[in-house]
Amino acid sequence: MRDINLRYIRETFDEKGNLKHLDIDCPDSFNFAYDIVDDIAINDPGRRALIWTDESGAEKIFTFADIKRMSDKTCNYFASKGIAKGDFVMLVLKNNYQFWYVITALHKMGAVPVPATFMLKPHDIDYRIRAASIKAAVVTSLTDAADSFDAAESTKELSCKFIVGGKRDGWLDFDSEVEKFSDKWERVPTHKTDRFLMYFTSGTSDNPKMAVHDQTYPLGHILLAKYWHQVDPDGIHWTVADTGWAKTAWGRLYSVWLMEGASFVFEFDRFDPHKILAMIEKYRITTFCCPPTMFRLYLNAGVEGYDLSSLKNCCIAGEALNPDTFNKWEEATGLKLMEAFGQTESSVIVGTIKGMTPKPGSMGRPSPQYRVEIVDEDGEPCEVGEEGEIVVSIEPRVPGIFVEYYRDPEKTAFTLRDGWHHTGDVAWKDEDGYYWYSGRNDDIIKSSGYRISPFEVESCALEHPAVLECAVTGVPDPVRGQLVKATIVLREGYEPTDELKKEIQDYVKHNTAPYKYPRAMEFVKELPKSISGKVKRVDIRRKDSERRKD
Repeated sequence: MRDINLRYIRETFDEKGNLKHLDIDCPDSFNFAYDIVDDIAINDPGRRALIWTDESGAEKIFTFADIKRMSDKTCNYFASKGIAKGDFVMLVLKNNYQFWYVITALHKMGAVPVPATFMLKPHDIDYRIRAASIKAAVVTSLTDAADSFDAAESTKELSCKFIVGGKRDGWLDFDSEVEKFSDKWERVPTHKTDRFLMYFTSGTSDNPKMAVHDQTYPLGHILLAKYWHQVDPDGIHWTVADTGWAKTAWGRLYSVWLMEGASFVFEFDRFDPHKILAMIEKYRITTFCCPPTMFRLYLNAGVEGYDLSSLKNCCIAGEALNPDTFNKWEEATGLKLMEAFGQTESSVIVGTIKGMTPKPGSMGRPSPQYRVEIVDEDGEPCEVGEEGEIVVSIEPRVPGIFVEYYRDPEKTAFTLRDGWHHTGDVAWKDEDGYYWYSGRNDDIIKSSGYRISPFEVESCALEHPAVLECAVTGVPDPVRGQLVKATIVLREGYEPTDELKKEIQDYVKHNTAPYKYPRAMEFVKELPKSISGKVKRVDIRRKDSERRKD
């Protein structure tokens, strides 16, 4: 292992040897696929890049040489179908292993991959294809995603569509055809300011935005990989996520390969905590990352029956961590959960990195890679304990922060204004400089003049022995503006009753500020979640809104 990432960074450490600052130097011609993936393939061809398995027990292991060979074949295949530099190509590949060499190929060609979830419906596909002028789509056969594409009117506007993992009428058979092409490919020149990757962000009250990153984006994940995930180049890193979400870029592709490590992939249909724990034990996973909700489900399932001794570091992101989960995971494994915060538009902005002592429930401190502040509505820095918006300096521009919302200069200008990237996320800092998450601007509940963080109420409710999961939202109220509502999944052995509702309300009322307690409560069998396990409060709000209309 040659520490390939050291070519691009300058690190400064404090007197205790902890990272103080990290600068990234990105050459004008930098291209992740050539300068990282192919470099490793040429100089250390047998190094493991990807370990893939599924629920049937099938297994595939790819070295960096394998990734280079298959990505070069893919380049030649795509080029034969007219795909070229600058073209947008949608990837709907769930956790198919082909994703890793397909996206590498598109990076080599200078095309722009657009990863998307397999849960898209026809109207979602129509919007995406037309909004971004998508030229081609590469779609898994293992879900009904191809059905949605065939039902979408816009699909006929694609120049070609590839099916992966099977055959389908009207689609090009990617797996069979790609093998016919040469594994020799000449480098396509790219510049660091060229478009590199685009994600559709989650839409709440409007259509999803199209967040574009340039060629410097992968280098924005070096700090994440070395000091947050703490990837062991000779170990195996596993981030639980779907390839349609930016968390794959964070923890399953750029970060791991920048460290010359192996990325683990488990193709499953439905999240099962027992299966995840069994995979950690079987493959001796060394570093592991997933949303806090999943850790709570592991604990509820029982970790005692699994050998998790291979784990050296565990990370969380995607939503705020409840201290109760932090403490119980440490009791069970001896490992502290290292939390971090970032967005589809960024890499890690705030985090608990190597050398830091995590505070349960805190995101950590600002990344040594960025200048980060919490500011009030006038853009002035907030005092200790004062809530405000998290912002990141973009002057000078640094790798890891998106460059634009494609075809939307107004939203770009609003988010990237006055030299800062405005995240739209609200937090406060303590006297030690640790940041504490309050919620999205649209998640914050405003009731009777109070600003209430849903996370604070959720954390308190989760301490009640009957509560397995909890999501807190605001519902309109003519007197208070909004009421605090708790949507709750009960633990086995508890039944939803008016008595239990009052008991939980009283518990929250007596264990946090009384005005925060949930005046409205709903018991459900499960909370709406994304494929990565993140609770979708927006779905709860939408459902409540539809009920009010009825």
